[in-house]
Amino acid sequence: MTKKEVIWREILFQAMENKKIQFTQKELALKYGFSLSTVFSALKTPRDANIVEGKRGLTVRDVERFLQLYATVRNLKKDIIYQTHVPKSAREIEGEMPPKIIYGAYSAFLKKYQETPADYDKVYIYSDAGYLEEIKNRFPDRKGYANLIVLKADPWLESFGKITPDCQTFADLWNLPEWYAQDFLNALKDKILK
Repeated sequence: MTKKEVIWREILFQAMENKKIQFTQKELALKYGFSLSTVFSALKTPRDANIVEGKRGLTVRDVERFLQLYATVRNLKKDIIYQTHVPKSAREIEGEMPPKIIYGAYSAFLKKYQETPADYDKVYIYSDAGYLEEIKNRFPDRKGYANLIVLKADPWLESFGKITPDCQTFADLWNLPEWYAQDFLNALKDKILK
């Protein structure tokens, strides 16, 4: 995940979960240890699209458009660090996960909302690269239909808990190829964009 995506996720998380729509570049830079120029650069596209306004202090004008921009820019494939075929159902795979992972996509939706709009057969999780060996021990490399996909967690993701925040779940679902991803995306839209 790029620094720009980390900044966007923070702004969207705060806007969606805490209804906070005003930020300063300095507070974002301090929170993540980024330079002010990195934060300024990350906000160029949303500013140009009139999604946020302001220079040092900024206000989010349109959360839904910002969420769609984030989803469009998100490159999920580049974050894949491991994938394998596990001859079990998605729920069985989820039940055998080691403790230090973060559930994403379909699993995050299920764990947060306790329901699913469709059946799913793939499990997407985030993990620190240093913890990958334990995942590989539990789920060895097998050929076939990859139904366990491990994505590299950025250093700040775990601060959101055991599941990805809704804005990241949305962006990830937006980028998934499975036919049922659209069902999950529509259901998530209904829950977060009311």
